[in-house]
Amino acid sequence: MPRFAWLKTRQTKFTGYVTVYILIVVAVLGLLNWLAQRHNKSFDTTANKRYSLSDQSKKIAANLKHDVKITYFDDKERFQNAKDLLDRYDTLSTKLHVEYVDPDKDPQKARVMGVRTMGTTFIEAGGRREEAKSLTEEEVTSGMIRVLKTGVRTVCTTSGSGEPSLEETGRDGYSTAKESMEKNNYRTRTISLLEKAEVPKDCTILVVAGPRLDYPQPVVDAIKKFVESGGDALFLLPPPLQFPKESTAPNDALAGVLGGWGVTLNKDLVLDTSGIGQIFGLSEVVPLVANYETQAIVREMKGVATAFAFSRSLDTKSADKTTVEKLFSTSANSYATAKLNLNSAELTIDPNKDKKGPLLLAVAGTYNTGKTPQTSGSDASPGQGRFVVVGSAAWISNSFFSASSIGNRDLFLNMLNWLSADEELISIRPKDPEDRRLSLTQRQMRLLMYTSLIALPLAAIITGIGVWWRRR
Repeated sequence: MPRFAWLKTRQTKFTGYVTVYILIVVAVLGLLNWLAQRHNKSFDTTANKRYSLSDQSKKIAANLKHDVKITYFDDKERFQNAKDLLDRYDTLSTKLHVEYVDPDKDPQKARVMGVRTMGTTFIEAGGRREEAKSLTEEEVTSGMIRVLKTGVRTVCTTSGSGEPSLEETGRDGYSTAKESMEKNNYRTRTISLLEKAEVPKDCTILVVAGPRLDYPQPVVDAIKKFVESGGDALFLLPPPLQFPKESTAPNDALAGVLGGWGVTLNKDLVLDTSGIGQIFGLSEVVPLVANYETQAIVREMKGVATAFAFSRSLDTKSADKTTVEKLFSTSANSYATAKLNLNSAELTIDPNKDKKGPLLLAVAGTYNTGKTPQTSGSDASPGQGRFVVVGSAAWISNSFFSASSIGNRDLFLNMLNWLSADEELISIRPKDPEDRRLSLTQRQMRLLMYTSLIALPLAAIITGIGVWWRRR
């Protein structure tokens, strides 16, 4: 062996080992970086979960079967404002992709996409495209629903018998509910069965909400035929209350149809005496619900309170062609009174006569049509009709629907999702970030200024002098 050959051999081996180790370290770091990019985890410690996506957004992303692309157009310097939200979507699924485009640097793409203003967000999937009206989670998630859901879903609400209007913007109107339905890919339409006693064929869901007058028998027959032929309907039927200037008819004919399906509408008014509603500023005529059954509509509602103004109680029984499931009831500290003539603001409870809670407020049921389900062709028909009955109509009014402290909006949309067989959309939806700014009066601001600029520094100086005096 030549002189120093053994040394060269040893150096060669050492170099080989180092090279292998470096390659292994680089590979591990690369793998970790890739995993971090695809499985980015963060922890939101804010009280209102300001930096977390809602259950609905997560659920939609988890069930994606096709790639979805979110494209945000804005000045590059303002990308970070969008990244705070859209990057959270990007980490939900490998099928979700987010791209940021500056229209000034890529004008061709902006023109092809039809971008007219900065801050535009598009969602694309399966050759379809939807625009989010604003950079909020609610709008982005709604855009995803619209682009993913094919077919037309039309919610038809009855009119002509004193029902609240979808166009009414006052406290008792349903305009907020209409806006929310349209954001979630439902078309809305108002129909009058008085003009033609037949539910139009393009109605996916029929909503009968708060009629103040009795429905004529032909209208009741049309509603009955719609459900028993495989249609889906939501009934929001308050008790027949009598006020000095307003009253609600009992609608016995419609109640009789529901009774044949196994749902009894009791002629009573539910009063909540638990006092829990006072936390939300609600009176005893607005029962608060916090406990739900296991049916699909309410399965995701755990921990979310809902409120039902002027509600009646329900009873259920077995029927030949229907299966009825309970949705939710009041607390044990509630009563159902048969005193429906409310000429005074004072309400009294007679524990000896009034029925004590828990009291059932809502049910969901299916009607077996006896037909074999057909999903296509000229004879297309469902094998069952679905219906939901709630003993209140005011709970989806403008005054309750968007209240951030209760979940009436989520519950209403979950009912529609179940009726239209879109169970995968049932969840708790995005909410606007809660405004948690601290508002101070002029007196409080002066007190805070004097405390921080004078009192605290002076206390520190006095403390320092005291310590020096003791040690000198």
